[in-house]
Amino acid sequence: MTLLVIIVAASVAALVAFNVLFWPRLRPETPRRLEPVSVLIPARNEEKNLPDCLEAVLAQPAVAEVLVYDDHSEDATAAVVARYAGRDARVRYLAPQPLPPGWRGKTFACHTLAQAAASPWLLFLDADARLAPEAVGGLLAEAERRGVTLLAGWPGLDMRGFAEKLLMPMLNFVVLTLYPAPLAIRRPLDASLGLAHGALMLARRDAYERVGGHAAVRAELFEDTLLARQWRRCGERSLCLDGQDVVRTRMYESFGAIRRGFEKNFYPAFRSEASFWIFLAFHALFLLGPFLAGVWPAAGAVLAARFMLALRFRHPIWSVLLHPASELVLLFVGLSSWWHFRHGAGVEWKGRRYRPA
Repeated sequence: MTLLVIIVAASVAALVAFNVLFWPRLRPETPRRLEPVSVLIPARNEEKNLPDCLEAVLAQPAVAEVLVYDDHSEDATAAVVARYAGRDARVRYLAPQPLPPGWRGKTFACHTLAQAAASPWLLFLDADARLAPEAVGGLLAEAERRGVTLLAGWPGLDMRGFAEKLLMPMLNFVVLTLYPAPLAIRRPLDASLGLAHGALMLARRDAYERVGGHAAVRAELFEDTLLARQWRRCGERSLCLDGQDVVRTRMYESFGAIRRGFEKNFYPAFRSEASFWIFLAFHALFLLGPFLAGVWPAAGAVLAARFMLALRFRHPIWSVLLHPASELVLLFVGLSSWWHFRHGAGVEWKGRRYRPA
């Protein structure tokens, strides 16, 4: 068993090294030809985030219009959008509509935004995302070079508090210890390698309509990656690249927000009960177990993987050394998510209660 733990941990470190060395980055750029882009922002209780988000968007040369759908906000989201619409004619407010049966709030918001957009390119952007200068130009240029109709940017994480710096790096660790990102570039039609992050997704409008858009994932909480897989299943080419140089986001601002946010997405991210439990067992046995059992070669491999990711994504180095604590929280949140969805009333987030699809 000890030898197996060492082999698995070393394999994890090797996969992380592969991703760190060969996953391409998106870069800001001014392409020779700028096609018009509609920026689509679903917003629920985003009065604090929208000003910085809109300032960065409106500075992008390719942006033809900015549509903000108010997803039944209970704060001053509508007033913020109205203020910017008064300054810039490209900004338009979409009033909330009743949520149809079978839809999630965000999928319906994105669907409504896409229906109202007029440009050949649709850029779905979370309100807490901040675009770098020339980010949209870089996305358009990269999509043209690679011949894709869906291009997602994995965002850089802005982390300020202790809980954020300790726990948020686990998001990249979880994904890049399982997902061979460079392989997805060589196999752009393999649905199993579909990946996206809802913070930043650039979609060709005609392709979006051909694959069914967000209506195809209307009931999903993990809609971004499932849309990318649907994209590939329909014969369209999609990619997710390292987007930390074009977009950054502060996803959560406290331990409580981190817990609730990941509880909402953790269990629903898995397509079967078996895959969920296999994932938890994998983390418990091979990514936490070596520290508890004193299997130091395996523990060293896990820390090496964390260290490589910290360098690539500018995570705090001290968070690497506290990896066992982060793993314990990960397992706790996973079990809590399972309990709430399978035996409880679901998970509450931004005033809504989310239950299994």
